[in-house]
Amino acid sequence: MSVVLGLDIGTTSTKGVVIDPKSGVVESLSRPVAPASRAPGWFEEDPEQWWRNVCEICSEVTSRYEVASVGICGMVPCVILMDEEGVPLMPSIQQNDARAGVEIAVLRERLDEDEILRRTGSGITQQSVGPTLLWIADHEPGVWSRTRQICGSYDFIVHRLTNTHSIESNWALESGLYDFRTRAWAADVLQACGCDARLLAPVRDASAVVGRVTRAGFQDTGLPEGTPVTAGGADHVSAALASGVVRDGDLLVKLGGAGDILMCTTEPVVDRRLYLDYHVVPGLWLPNGCMASSGTLVRWFQSQLARGTTLSELDAEAGESAPGARGVTCLPYFLGEKTPIHDPDARGAFTGLHLGTTRGDVFRAVLESVGYAFRHHLEVLAEHGLTPRRIRVADGGSKSRLWVQIIAGILGAQVETLEVPDASAVGAAFVGGLAAGAFDGWDEIERFVTVRSRVDPEDQLQYSEGYSKYRALYPALRGAGE
Repeated sequence: MSVVLGLDIGTTSTKGVVIDPKSGVVESLSRPVAPASRAPGWFEEDPEQWWRNVCEICSEVTSRYEVASVGICGMVPCVILMDEEGVPLMPSIQQNDARAGVEIAVLRERLDEDEILRRTGSGITQQSVGPTLLWIADHEPGVWSRTRQICGSYDFIVHRLTNTHSIESNWALESGLYDFRTRAWAADVLQACGCDARLLAPVRDASAVVGRVTRAGFQDTGLPEGTPVTAGGADHVSAALASGVVRDGDLLVKLGGAGDILMCTTEPVVDRRLYLDYHVVPGLWLPNGCMASSGTLVRWFQSQLARGTTLSELDAEAGESAPGARGVTCLPYFLGEKTPIHDPDARGAFTGLHLGTTRGDVFRAVLESVGYAFRHHLEVLAEHGLTPRRIRVADGGSKSRLWVQIIAGILGAQVETLEVPDASAVGAAFVGGLAAGAFDGWDEIERFVTVRSRVDPEDQLQYSEGYSKYRALYPALRGAGE
């Protein structure tokens, strides 16, 4: 069977999805990833582990299928530094890493942030690559002196497969180093970061075929030599495509390790509280937000406060609580926070605890806090006159009926859950297949979108009261733990 393969270099796992262009998804595979946090606010991973996972997945796939194309996506914009042989010089610094707070302040002094926002689509924040590069130059000078290429997660895998250096357009755009109005690296920003433009490969659109599997790539993975490989793409953008978020006003809530919210628009929306991405579909944009902790916070709660308890059991306990979590409010800033507050020094908190508080109350407060953070983003989008016409929920958290019901109530709108397992990898596979001629056009993505359920909002008054408490909590506690 001739198939197209999508790979997702995710925060907690590497995934592969095999698609028969005629019948749809035929197989999904996964390998775990072990993130590390060696200091408060740090979040790192081993790129070589991603590559080993990719080799295992591809070897398994090619033992059963004939692969016609490869599309790759991943978290963005994590930072990988490679030497002249393409070997990573240190662990990747992930996009939700919060170590570069001092460097953020330095760049804000060196540059006109309003002008940088206008040209790059984002302010100088925890997610910007520039502060990370400054941190590396100061704290890891030996690594910095040997760096010959800087790239992101999927760019690294593309290089391993094809021996081609490229940077996909959304890594460039989210890096804060790229002027999307001129479609070129911003020389003044690079100078302020002490970064030579020669360390950055050419920027390519997600659907561009940038290389083909080499002999070495074949030997490592089993993928046929010469198989076309596209530039890759941001995982949340690929998920939006696979979720059918392809029309003006479509909104996607992504309940993964981080929490993403993306709105499809026909024009770029520039706001320092948001990020801006190119849609994979030409002519469309995805203004979006990302919270550093979502599924990772749920997993933290499970591992530290509910060992031996399944997520289904925790959902049942939270269901015994009530909207508003019986007065318990959670701030989900356990890795600092990205949008919309951009505070790497923010910390998590629980308030409203008393001797009658149950574990179910506290877990429900965790779930509600993520919903409140999404509502905060909708208020920012509303300031630009943007109101969602349709809301869809994807990723692992969408399997929790309770969590989806909470989000519908907090957002005050019907939400749709989708039967799109591994949406990011599906989107990547589709892009690779389209580039190789396996699909006729972007509209064919609709064949892969199945609505699992439609959930109407409930308990909106209680959630509005809870949201008011949530919004008041961060200003009240800001700096309290310093």
